[in-house]
Amino acid sequence: MPQRYEVASKESKSLNLDLDRPEDNMTAFVKVRASLTDNEEVIYYANGKIYGFVDGERDKPLMGFQMYNIGRSIKRAENSYYLLTNEVLLYTDLNTGKVLEEFNNPYTKETVDVVHVWNSPVNQKQDLEGRYGKWGIPHQKLGEDMICMNADIFLKYPSPLTIAEFPENAQSDNYEAAELFQFFFSEKDMNNPDKASIPCTISWTRLGPWLPWLKMGQRSGNMVYQGAGYKLMESDYNKMPKMLIDYVLANHPEYRHAPTKYTQPNETSWTYFKKLNSNK
Repeated sequence: MPQRYEVASKESKSLNLDLDRPEDNMTAFVKVRASLTDNEEVIYYANGKIYGFVDGERDKPLMGFQMYNIGRSIKRAENSYYLLTNEVLLYTDLNTGKVLEEFNNPYTKETVDVVHVWNSPVNQKQDLEGRYGKWGIPHQKLGEDMICMNADIFLKYPSPLTIAEFPENAQSDNYEAAELFQFFFSEKDMNNPDKASIPCTISWTRLGPWLPWLKMGQRSGNMVYQGAGYKLMESDYNKMPKMLIDYVLANHPEYRHAPTKYTQPNETSWTYFKKLNSNK
């Protein structure tokens, strides 16, 4: 069985993956995003800043964030996988780096309670032939050995939070956002048959509506997230920042691991907020 992050022997042959072929592209992405070894857990850790962006106004740095996604890949059939993940994002004070429990909203001048991201599950089906056509993550070669795969995800669907039901928390009856991911990794690692999972660094940009707990109502504007991070194996969990680990284990220790079964629907910050507030 392939071993994770191990150096190939001199006798090892290259997989010679052609990323323009859907089958090879999927194999490469599973190695990058998770592992070809069933149920082997991997972590994507990232941190960054969040800005308020309003037309005609100077942008406002609002808060920082510390986050991770922990997941596992399970092979369903040839060229077909489940990606099972849990996702945590903690909002942090820009000056101290401490986890925020309250936030002084500079737009409304109101102090509001912070609702961190506890999304479980965040699951995907990965098939060679999906509802949007043939599998294929865009890619480009950078220099002699680096490859960048990018997943640009644009979302629009009816919001779980309607203005009629949540006038303080819903900016629109539609949820619209963009999630822009870049995965940077070694071509040699990708083609190494002895590596089921390979190192990777990431860039993540998100453009989305005001978070519900900010109580911005229908005020115009957007939030811009910019972050960067890297991949860890599950055994390296304690190498993430201590404040992130301590907060998760004290409040939601179930996020220490990825889900073990494929379930739907996925959780989002909007559906989680609705669950917390529907009975109030």
